[in-house]
Amino acid sequence: MRWIDTHCHLDAPEFGGDAAAVVERARAEQVVQVVVPAVERSNFDAVRSLADSHELAYALGIHPLYVDRADEADLDRLAEALEANRRDPRLVAVGEIGLDHFVPDTDRVRQERFYAAQLRLARELDLPVILHVRRCADTVLKHLRRTPVPGGIAHAFNGSDQQALAFVALGFKLGFGGAMTFERARQLRHLAQTLPLEAIVLETDAPDMPPQWLYRTAAERLSEPGAVVPNEPAQLPRIAETLAVLRGISLVEIAEATSRNARAALPKLVSLRPSAGEA
Repeated sequence: MRWIDTHCHLDAPEFGGDAAAVVERARAEQVVQVVVPAVERSNFDAVRSLADSHELAYALGIHPLYVDRADEADLDRLAEALEANRRDPRLVAVGEIGLDHFVPDTDRVRQERFYAAQLRLARELDLPVILHVRRCADTVLKHLRRTPVPGGIAHAFNGSDQQALAFVALGFKLGFGGAMTFERARQLRHLAQTLPLEAIVLETDAPDMPPQWLYRTAAERLSEPGAVVPNEPAQLPRIAETLAVLRGISLVEIAEATSRNARAALPKLVSLRPSAGEA
């Protein structure tokens, strides 16, 4: 079985600068490809370099939670970077972009302006997008209808059935990861169980979104800092086991379908040489 992790922040400080070890562990678990999205101008070069060094894929964009420290010139730099690398087979999307209405005291108007501008860039360059969608699905969808793009992935999706189907109707796949492994995540598990299988891709959002077996409460994090283990792509096959159980199908079927779906969402993945000898 071969796996694709469609969302991993491999440059995050939680990995201690040892991306090579993270990739090695992932490949040992047959995770053959990882998509590394940028979050702001300052890490555009980092994600591109990691993708080149480890035969991975990357996306360039400005995350909604970073727009407060971005300026208009950052959008210009993003446009320049996307144009300069548009023929790079490893540049698979514009992302991570979108909206976040969960975190308090953020400038939602500014978030929407940056999101809309990045959608226009994706449309101009005919690139899919990797979307951050947290408690804002309807507004994200409103902009997608105004500015159609070549599909992509609604990362870490956790909306309603109706919203999920609206994204699918616009050509998007929905990302499922560690949150799905918690029994209390009833709506998310319901979606994972009932959505068309061709709508689902897998992700870790590493080092974030830990699965149930890595999760630590706030009290545990304070009392046992050494026990906190970051999420990473090597966890993807075990996360996928939850999806297989929820849907009542084999792990092989999950691997084949989610990999196929990832390549449909991010077509440039098709041309990339697999990182673990996939046929």
